[in-house]
Amino acid sequence: MAKQVGIYIYPLAEVLDFSGPFEVFTTASRICPDSEPFAVSLISESDEVVAARSGYRVLSDCTISDHPELDVLLVVGGVQSAEMDKPSVINWIAAQAQRVSLVASVCTGVFLLAQAGVCQGKRVTTHWEDIPDLRRLFPGLEVVEDCRWVDEGALITSAGISAGIDMSLHLVERLHSRALAEKTARQMDFDWSS
Repeated sequence: MAKQVGIYIYPLAEVLDFSGPFEVFTTASRICPDSEPFAVSLISESDEVVAARSGYRVLSDCTISDHPELDVLLVVGGVQSAEMDKPSVINWIAAQAQRVSLVASVCTGVFLLAQAGVCQGKRVTTHWEDIPDLRRLFPGLEVVEDCRWVDEGALITSAGISAGIDMSLHLVERLHSRALAEKTARQMDFDWSS
């Protein structure tokens, strides 16, 4: 049975933050010889077109009120400050974190997880440029620098933008196999440092 991976996107989300992980999970499913291990959905607050960074327009597969039951929630980064002030989004993230087996973030997506109370007392990371703000806003977090991702078991956070690809390959390894993660990286011509 395919693991349901939901990638939360929003206005001014960083394009590679969601496109990179989407490509990893869908490529892994396409090239997996014996099954389709992942079903991936882009999820947004509403069914309107999402204008990501630089005007990149995306139509999500579903919304926070009509998505399939998830196994993995991945929250992307970008200009996240407006999302942090949306109770409906923050409450949804908090509720999903109680239901899913794994929560992940790319880049500044960790700010949304922190706002939802998902990573209190945990080791996390984000884009190098945003580390001071993360420490200031959420002093209860142990913010780690100079790494591509931090794996805390049920919570995984990654550094900026392209680090989401590294982290997603790590998730493929954790949720399926090392062999599939390596095969996926090779198929994508991506130099993966696990």
